[in-house]
Amino acid sequence: MPLFQVIKYEGDNTTFVWKHPKEDFNTSSQLIVHETQEALFFNNGQALDLFGPGRYTLTTQNIPIIRGVMNLPTGGRSPFHCEIYFINKTQQMAIKWGTDSQVQYMEPTYNFPLQIGASGEMTLSVSDSRKLLVKIVGTERILKQEALVEKFRAILNSKIKPYLASQLGEGKYSIFEIDSHMDELSGELANILTSDFEEYGVKLNHFYVTNIAKPDDDPAYIKFKELHARQYSDVAEAELKQRVSVIEAQTEAKKTVIEAEAIAQKRKTEGYTYAQERTFDVAEKVAENEAVGEISNMGIGLGMMTGVGGTVGSQVGGMVSDAMNGTEVNNQNLSSDDGMQNFKNKIEKLKIMKESGLLSEEEFVQQKNKILESL
Repeated sequence: MPLFQVIKYEGDNTTFVWKHPKEDFNTSSQLIVHETQEALFFNNGQALDLFGPGRYTLTTQNIPIIRGVMNLPTGGRSPFHCEIYFINKTQQMAIKWGTDSQVQYMEPTYNFPLQIGASGEMTLSVSDSRKLLVKIVGTERILKQEALVEKFRAILNSKIKPYLASQLGEGKYSIFEIDSHMDELSGELANILTSDFEEYGVKLNHFYVTNIAKPDDDPAYIKFKELHARQYSDVAEAELKQRVSVIEAQTEAKKTVIEAEAIAQKRKTEGYTYAQERTFDVAEKVAENEAVGEISNMGIGLGMMTGVGGTVGSQVGGMVSDAMNGTEVNNQNLSSDDGMQNFKNKIEKLKIMKESGLLSEEEFVQQKNKILESL
């Protein structure tokens, strides 16, 4: 056996703890510890010195347990059982986790029993090498990612499953909206699990929920999904109809304003007002009364237009005057029955003008008296 040996890490990056195969090495053996590593020296089953990055010569000067040994009778070989464990301190990412069974809970909205599963990834590193070796590794020669996750499986399931069931069962998250809350779920679960990992010398650097497995084949879930979709589609449809009706009302209002502005511009261009236009309308209505065609009726209807003003008013006024004169002559030749009917028609037209606001009460009385005088 050589007088001394070189002891260094020979594992890979997916390993947390690796035990060097050489044991009971001689004093003056060389220990090489790389960056992001630590080496724990065991003697007779006890965890003694912890070495950080660097190169060390294992002699009585740096191995406390044999500092008092003088004049070794074994030719320089250690009389003690020695072991070296290397601990990888890097952050190991993309370590997968998942619930071992479905999480069952009662959906609070429709009281459907549903089951979901969850999975994701986490980033772990060793925070306390001595604690990890003593509490988890023991006498095992190697601790890889899969083995560490397996050791924490019970902790993961005992914390993750009740948490998800409570969050969904209490209605904090809907099963149809939970995917949009992955970051929030991940952060809260990381806070819940951190202390459990630290107890064993492991740091939970990051924890991610990346998938929620929904029961797509469950009839209860399918029915619940349909009700949920219908609820939101009905609301969306009602909101859309309301918006459309508002847009239509606004369009009609703008259309009315545009038409009114166009009519006002037309009146301005042709030289008459709204009141004058109403006078024309009433006169037309009078002319359409039951005595249409009689000059006397037209005269009364159009006679009120002499106040319109302008060229139209003067022309209509002249026509009315001529018509009234001719009507008075013709009325003298009418029989008494025809005269009485003619009188009723004239009075009726005066009433229409009065009701339309074209005649005041006083003007109505004056016109009525003139008709009576002409009888």
